[in-house]
Amino acid sequence: MVNKIYLDVCALCRPYDDQSYMRINLETIAVQLIFSAIDQNMYDLVYSPVHIKEISAISDQIERFELYHLLQETGKFIKVDKARARKRAERLVSTSFGVADAAHLVFAEAVGADFITCDDKLCKKCCTVDTVIWAGNPVAFCDKEGLR
Repeated sequence: MVNKIYLDVCALCRPYDDQSYMRINLETIAVQLIFSAIDQNMYDLVYSPVHIKEISAISDQIERFELYHLLQETGKFIKVDKARARKRAERLVSTSFGVADAAHLVFAEAVGADFITCDDKLCKKCCTVDTVIWAGNPVAFCDKEGLR
């Protein structure tokens, strides 16, 4: 069975960010390595309605189109029990998660996917809640998985 991975929108958008910053450039390279591994069927990329909602708010039309296309061509849309997901998301929001961040984590948890984000605060919050999935940034994921 292939492991599932869930990249939030900030991780998916990393290649569109200003590459003159070393951290952004390293995370971009890591995201590219992750997609290379997905293309080699080492992982299944999963995405949720939260992705669609957040991507629809991206002002750059080319970036928005490319991200939609990337998810549709590479990812698998996931559906979960809405009542259970809402309950879990509400608990996370009550512990200082933002609504979208909570929803992303809930969808990743629902399918047992590793959760990848470039948001340091979100990574730290994930470590403080009772989640059974791995959560971290793209570079940490590549290190954990030995992607080179």
